[in-house]
Amino acid sequence: MLALAACLVGLAVGATPLPLDVLFAALGSPEAPAADIVRNIRLPRVLLALVVGGSLAVTGTALQALVRNPLADPYLLGISGGAGLAAVVAIALGLGGVWGVPAAAFVGGLGAIALVYRLSSVAGRRLDPHVLVLAGVVVSAFTGALISAVLTLSPAEQLRNAFLWLLGGFSGSSWRTLGVFLVYASLPLLALFAAARPLDLLSLGEEPAQSLGLDAPRARRVVYLATSLLTAASVAVCGVVGFVGLVAPHALRGLLGPSHRRLLPAVFLAGGGFLVLADALARTVVRPIELPVGVVTALVGVPLFAVMLRKALR
Repeated sequence: MLALAACLVGLAVGATPLPLDVLFAALGSPEAPAADIVRNIRLPRVLLALVVGGSLAVTGTALQALVRNPLADPYLLGISGGAGLAAVVAIALGLGGVWGVPAAAFVGGLGAIALVYRLSSVAGRRLDPHVLVLAGVVVSAFTGALISAVLTLSPAEQLRNAFLWLLGGFSGSSWRTLGVFLVYASLPLLALFAAARPLDLLSLGEEPAQSLGLDAPRARRVVYLATSLLTAASVAVCGVVGFVGLVAPHALRGLLGPSHRRLLPAVFLAGGGFLVLADALARTVVRPIELPVGVVTALVGVPLFAVMLRKALR
């Protein structure tokens, strides 16, 4: 219900606020006065924010179980850094366009996946949680330095475009963008939902999981690959948006318990609703200027996370 309410808010607000009766008329009939605005501009944007936010929240939940670190989120493992670097290079070279930046970001995210996976191989072991986190931090620092170098050398126009993209946003949303994201995200998202039981066992540690009959190395590979693909797809369509995968799992884990069978669907709806509301706030708080949605999620997410962390430490 909260996710549905968030979607209604996202459809109603904007440069031209719409009363609910006008909104429902536009949704019900393509001939209604505001039908073009609602159906072709706001609806794909709200749906894209919903599925991206839900995917990031599910990714954060899975990563927290995978590395047994409650501070893990989709950007911990350097995937967003690789995607961001490739996108900034594409913008600096004038290869932006409708598909240039998303395609480059997705390829960069996959490259970061491969690099982190390679670095995390120690003494024949794959996906050791501690080494995985350290490899992600190293890759993030390296890509961050390269992004700074590219931005420093970029012309002013490309520099502004790159900064706006890095801060995240849904201004370029369309039905086509939504369809492309669903093509890339559906399979890894389903894989994570199917891995609810393995995630329960992985959160206990590798040895307990093995003793309970789980093939822990295989389960880790599946979860890592699925979360990486979801993060890369999300960064490709909307840029770097943080804190969604950190706040939503913490907000619901205390209410629903550790069972991922219940937790994953709940965080999908909560994360999606959170990002829809953040995008609505980004469009309206300094109207007609639109803030990057990544700025809003950070401004809202940091205080919320601080409050939740304080409660957890009591």
